[in-house]
Amino acid sequence: MEMKVNRRQFFKVCGSGLAGSSLAMLGMSPQEVMAEVRAFKLSRTTEARNTCPYCSVSCGVILYTMGDKAKNVKSRIVHVEGDPDHPVNRGTLCPKGAGLLDIVHSPNRATVPEVREPGSKEWKPISWDDAFARIAKHLKADRDANFVEKNDKGLTVNRWNTTGLLVSSASSNESGYLTVKTARSMGMVALDTQARI
Repeated sequence: MEMKVNRRQFFKVCGSGLAGSSLAMLGMSPQEVMAEVRAFKLSRTTEARNTCPYCSVSCGVILYTMGDKAKNVKSRIVHVEGDPDHPVNRGTLCPKGAGLLDIVHSPNRATVPEVREPGSKEWKPISWDDAFARIAKHLKADRDANFVEKNDKGLTVNRWNTTGLLVSSASSNESGYLTVKTARSMGMVALDTQARI
């Protein structure tokens, strides 16, 4: 009796035989492997929903963190995936969104504010308190110098035309609303966001 084997079947037989003999030579017992119960890699993680920071689409992501949940202990993000319950992306992510975990753990990621003093070629790290104080000082100086209370017809306009704000489109509706209200309350006219949807 002649046995007919096509090319695909030949490679399957050869591959499984080679793999089985290699594992047996390394001392691996199939019975023990089959009996082992593997823990799901995300079973001990904490799940948090967030928004992808890259573009104006604002896809939903789920961040999985691992840590002992003690107070003042930073957890480590161990997995990122698209949020299937999010109405924008329904669980899908573009290549940049799918690579969020690599960017979170990148050694080149900026984690503190930096400043380059006038005339300097070097960026130096500063604290968050210093960064906020410098921003507030520059905003106040510009607003005090350029605030327009009344226009040429004498109408009250309360405008601040020399400073603008680019609002993040990757933030939630609530934080976006508060950002715009804060800027408008100072008299800012030039507001924009990268969201074009």
